[in-house]
Amino acid sequence: MLHRVFFTSLFVAMFLAACSSSPVPAPEPVFPESPRVGDVELTTAVTAPLEHQLLDIGITAFTNQYNDSDTAIYGDWVFSEIRDNERHFLPYLLRQTLQESNQWGAIRVLPLNDPSVDLSIEGTIHQSDGTRLVLEIRATDSTGKVWLDDIYVDNSLETDYPDSTRLRSASQLDPEAIKEPFEDIYQQISNDLLAIRNAMTAEQLTNIRRVSNLVYANDLSPESFGHTLAKDEQGLWQVTSLPADDDPMAERVAEMRRRHHLFIDTVDEYYQALYDEMEASYLVWRRYSYDQIEEFDAPEEQTVDQGLFSSTNNTLTIIQRYNRYRWSKIYEQEFLELAAGFNQELAPAILELNKNVHGLSGTMEEQYIQWRRILRQLFALEIGEV
Repeated sequence: MLHRVFFTSLFVAMFLAACSSSPVPAPEPVFPESPRVGDVELTTAVTAPLEHQLLDIGITAFTNQYNDSDTAIYGDWVFSEIRDNERHFLPYLLRQTLQESNQWGAIRVLPLNDPSVDLSIEGTIHQSDGTRLVLEIRATDSTGKVWLDDIYVDNSLETDYPDSTRLRSASQLDPEAIKEPFEDIYQQISNDLLAIRNAMTAEQLTNIRRVSNLVYANDLSPESFGHTLAKDEQGLWQVTSLPADDDPMAERVAEMRRRHHLFIDTVDEYYQALYDEMEASYLVWRRYSYDQIEEFDAPEEQTVDQGLFSSTNNTLTIIQRYNRYRWSKIYEQEFLELAAGFNQELAPAILELNKNVHGLSGTMEEQYIQWRRILRQLFALEIGEV
């Protein structure tokens, strides 16, 4: 009896010590006013949209709302690196969906907001762990009118992940079996944007495109074009004067804009290359995260034969909890190793993304800023301002 008491006390002490060394996850953010999007069918164009409906869209690399429990459990360097990668990956998923709808003009993923596009989309990742995706999306047109400012939520099911994604490396996946677990979110965003566009008149859409031209001209030379736009009582940009069609200054702006679009097309190609490199590895990582979370959250086993234990129900509960703790630590270690491997696999693609474009240097964001500065300087030289 004494041995049994000693064993139970020792077991409790070991369990409590183990639990005290494990970080306690902070509660996940809750979005009670944002129900799941559910099953969504993408609305695609049956006939080609009219010219005034073909708005150009720029999707800025998303930002991340870090959850303290992420870094507490998985480590700052591992998880922040994965989060930084996915903030470039998820915008490209939205780009693909918008492109598949055949409802828009040029759609590009960009490092920062761009003054040359008709509709800008920004996103914040609030939660992304393989089981749940929470995105905050804000879409604003060139006049400053907000089209969307909503939170989109979706949960994944095991059936959203191909069987081949479990306990396999990315190189072993069948490319045709790769499926995006949260495609409903991107399809819902696309459908919502389309509904807003379709509710607008041809004059309103034409005005958006006209304002885009002048916003870009103002970005190049506010001294020359500052008089062409003014804000109304709602704070939206309105055209106050239009350059003549044969205005040489307007022709120079159009030429600069064409050069700029060639540059951001190149930037978009880099994001596509990153997406292609990342797709399979990211899917495997999310599937492993899904399995780990499902294992951790699964109900405790209640079918144990208590006759096997010459002890009380309390001791049985402790043993069950300790087993769950032990398995969760095994999963956590494997998860860390997978995450580190995921980052190492993507390292060449990230380096390629940040390589020099047209002789520029630094990160893609820094190169983008340099490029816009160069265009302003070129424009000033051409019109004799310097």
